[in-house]
Amino acid sequence: MNQRATLIYELKNLKKVYQQQPVISIGRLQIHRGTIYGILGPVGSGKTTLLRHLAGLEAQTEGILKYDNNEFERTWLGKIKVPQEIYYVGEHLVSAKQIVEQVIKSVYPDKSNRIVKRYFRGSVSKQILPLSLNFLSPGQRAWFDLVLALESDPRVLIQDNFATLFDNDMEFIARKELKRMNKDLGTTVILSSINDHALKKLCSVLVYLENGHITKVRSGQLKKQRGDYSKK
Repeated sequence: MNQRATLIYELKNLKKVYQQQPVISIGRLQIHRGTIYGILGPVGSGKTTLLRHLAGLEAQTEGILKYDNNEFERTWLGKIKVPQEIYYVGEHLVSAKQIVEQVIKSVYPDKSNRIVKRYFRGSVSKQILPLSLNFLSPGQRAWFDLVLALESDPRVLIQDNFATLFDNDMEFIARKELKRMNKDLGTTVILSSINDHALKKLCSVLVYLENGHITKVRSGQLKKQRGDYSKK
């Protein structure tokens, strides 16, 4: 197969500048469809900015970002039209006054019982169900948002700060379900973290960022597809 045919993202000379300060500057990055990627780096390295660009939530200052071999469509005002098949975890708005279990039943009425059994059986996660969203801790909210994403069957799933605030049960289930989704649906998964502990066993490719630049690309422990994943 033509290598380009396997690409879902291609970045060339991508730069983002805030208040005359460069935040990310990436010479080249290729992301292949159906692969799990980890974006690693310390706080302030540009991980969130990169993920938001991949999700179509921010526009670059310079350079090219192609999704499915084309740049993102824009409205006549220049705003990016985010493809519905890209799911950026936590970006979908839900009323803060709603109860978690009610939201699940409302969004996924045909499979709410299965969702509860699959994701909310742990000692910590089961305490989330009767709470309203505005009473969730950051870790609980991150878990709830990830569950909604997993059950939406996206083509691309993107999550910032993966598993940073999860307990052991949550992290185990998250890894299991992301691998299942990747294997069964071919979903491209892109996750970020400040350390590689949570991502090494889950990802095929690890991309390290520092000061907005890619410093190295390594193979993760999950078997990766063929291809040249990244070149600076």
